[in-house]
Amino acid sequence: MSWHTREFASRAWDHIAQIRDRIDHLPLLTELADGTLEPRRFVEYIIQDDFYLRGYSRALALLAARAPDPRARAFWARSAGEAVEGETLMHDALLNDPLLATPHARTASPTTRGYVNFIQATVAYEPYPAGVAAVLPCYWVYAHVGLGLAKRAAAVKEHPYGSWVAAYADPVFQETTAVAIELLDEAAEAADDATREVMLSTFTDAARYEELFWERSYALEAWTL
Repeated sequence: MSWHTREFASRAWDHIAQIRDRIDHLPLLTELADGTLEPRRFVEYIIQDDFYLRGYSRALALLAARAPDPRARAFWARSAGEAVEGETLMHDALLNDPLLATPHARTASPTTRGYVNFIQATVAYEPYPAGVAAVLPCYWVYAHVGLGLAKRAAAVKEHPYGSWVAAYADPVFQETTAVAIELLDEAAEAADDATREVMLSTFTDAARYEELFWERSYALEAWTL
């Protein structure tokens, strides 16, 4: 699927091309695609994602409160509730799967805490456009990764992580991502040049955190605490 982006979103996406390329080749994602990822590493990723989503949902709720128009407020508020709730239910189902009944860390890793703190601080203390740039890579990078994973995983019979892969390739999630991208461009259009530069650096930093999140989950970072 291709998104119809305006100038800023296209620039931001191109700006993180190297990060996106590294993400596409991360062991967690390549092994997830072919179904060979160790259950303990997948569970660790899911556990860290659960910690992350709790903080992310709060950031989205605050972003809704700071949004400049009803459409944006409604979108971010809905995302803070329905979208995150749906993924949390999926996590519960996955973690109740006997295949994934494996010991796991019960604390957020330093990377998870750092990512959540970065997003929440940006949404709370920076201008609204920067807050949009902080939360968007979670949508856009996941949507991009999800499509690739779904295509590769479809060739694997009885894929152990098929439900997770399918969720991110779901057309509804892709459409939601497209709206989030539109809101980024709308925020950029209303901002001055200095704010747009902050948006670009914020978007880049958030994308880097996305990369680190997968990388450090695979490395079982929380287990070393």
